[in-house]
Amino acid sequence: MSQRENILGMTDRELRKQVILSQGLLLAASIIFSLLLFDSIEDWFQYFNWNPKEIFNFGLLPGIIIVLIDVILMRFLPKSTFDDGGVNEKLFTGQPVSSIFFLSLLVAWTEEMLFRGVIQTSFGYVFASVFFAIVHIRYLKKPVLLASVLMISFYIGYLFEQTGNLFVTITAHFIVDFLLGVTIRYYKGGIIGEA
Repeated sequence: MSQRENILGMTDRELRKQVILSQGLLLAASIIFSLLLFDSIEDWFQYFNWNPKEIFNFGLLPGIIIVLIDVILMRFLPKSTFDDGGVNEKLFTGQPVSSIFFLSLLVAWTEEMLFRGVIQTSFGYVFASVFFAIVHIRYLKKPVLLASVLMISFYIGYLFEQTGNLFVTITAHFIVDFLLGVTIRYYKGGIIGEA
């Protein structure tokens, strides 16, 4: 059975549980690797800087711009270009906005802690950005989705290079996932986005 068939065969509740479980594993990995790769936990926590102006300018605004570009592309390219096998549509369609908010925040938090906070700081910007795209395996056979996730990954990695602030990248990632999740939730034509 393919990943797509397996996911589409799950109930909404089972799929949410799987997403939460996978994000829990990423969180555990980020904590374990941070303990192994950093001299002290304080070295790792230096990347969490509460700077509202920086978070707004380099997290919120770029996240909105990324979503606007995606929505424009979705408007003009064939729907099949953005079809990830129905996974995002199954994950977000029919969900309350509060559930989309929670899942988007969880994914943004755990993935940014691991990919920017641990992998990028330890192995570099390019490695972390490419690895992030590879982890989104369901996009690898879809050129537009793969290009999109690669560009977003490199852009968010660049934001981290410029700011050194995980709250910036978590915000940008959250905005992208949340707004695209809400778009999928309410768009009757079944737009498929980046989650």
